[in-house]
Order: sequence, then C-alpha cells, then structure tokens
Amino acid sequence: MTDSFTCYIAGEEAMVEWGKLLGESLAKGGTVFFHGDLGSGKTTLCRGVLRALGHRGAVKSPTYTLVEPYRYRNIDIYHFDLYRLGHPEELEYMGIRDYFDEGNICLVEWPERGTGMLSPADLNIFLEYQDDGRRVKLAASTQHGGKMMEEIREVYAEAN
Repeated sequence: MTDSFTCYIAGEEAMVEWGKLLGESLAKGGTVFFHGDLGSGKTTLCRGVLRALGHRGAVKSPTYTLVEPYRYRNIDIYHFDLYRLGHPEELEYMGIRDYFDEGNICLVEWPERGTGMLSPADLNIFLEYQDDGRRVKLAASTQHGGKMMEEIREVYAEAN
C-alpha cells in the first residue's frame, strides 16, 4: 500500500471528473477530509463525488448549515463544511458522532476546525494551487483509505 499519491488536475470540469472517481471508490462508505485554501476546489470535488453516487441536483457548500445530507441507495452521505465553526465543541451539540456510522459516507471540508470531535478520516485530500489547476495529494489514514487511494491511483495512471 502506498502512503500517499499526488496528481495534477487542470480546471473545474476535470476536478468534478476526478471527484467522480473518488465517489466510485466510496461506494462502500468512508470518511474523507478535504484540506485547502478558500476556492481550492474542495466543494467541486464533493460535487463530483455526489454525481458519481447518483445525485443530480445542485451541490452547495453547507457553510452556514455545517452539514448537508444526501442519500444514495441505502447509503447516507453527509457533506460537512466546518469553515464557520466557532469551536470544535459545537459539533457535540449537533450529534456529530451519529453521522460517522460505519457504511456512511462523510465528506468534511475544513476538518481542522473540528479537531478532537471528528472521527478519523480514511483518506485526507490536500489541494494546492498550481499554475491554472490544482495539485492534489491523497494520504491514506486507514486500510480502507489505502484501498480507495490505490483504486484512484490506478485509474488515474491509466487515463494519463
């Protein structure tokens, strides 16, 4: 198992497509943390994930609501944006631990704002600006995350 994998994604459309690849690897559940500056593509990646899992409507960042729920077949999907979170303890009041049941998919933007209150991620994705696109680094934190990362790496290598 590779500990990390880095690639380059050029443009918003490519970011959505790459998110679909991530979504396919999440079909059995998992938790992904998205790290990056404002506008780096975290929500765009989440949109791709949700598209891969069958969602056809709009995907907005839950900046003010903190979480936006979705349903795919029998899988609960939760998209979190913790950017406006005042203190990590606020997550306890919304019952944060209930969202991270095994088999659910949790996509968490700005996870560092919830330090100490979140379940560990299977996969961490770091986005950085590079030229006109983004440098994307995946780092697995669990065996499940490692499997997801390897699936993505293999498909990405075949396409490039």
